[in-house]
Amino acid sequence: MDKFHAIYKLYPDVKIIRGDVAYDINGNEVTYDNTAVEAEMAKNAYKEQRAMAYKPLAEQLDMQYWDRVNGTDTWKQHIDAVKTAHPKESS
Repeated sequence: MDKFHAIYKLYPDVKIIRGDVAYDINGNEVTYDNTAVEAEMAKNAYKEQRAMAYKPLAEQLDMQYWDRVNGTDTWKQHIDAVKTAHPKESS
């Protein structure tokens, strides 16, 4: 999750962000806690890391096909390896 999405998620009154300044619908500046924004970004970083680590969808579908034909679990091993390498943050 990027900084803008984190701000929008944490501060629903924010309607626009210019640079590092957030504004509400009336153009009033909205003060936000940068530490909370960074924590929100870190909390969701695993999602982007996993997305980059997963093999392309076509390759995953091919793994699933051959796993079914050969009775193997290559695709599940790939998914488990990615999830182990990029775990969710514990709350």
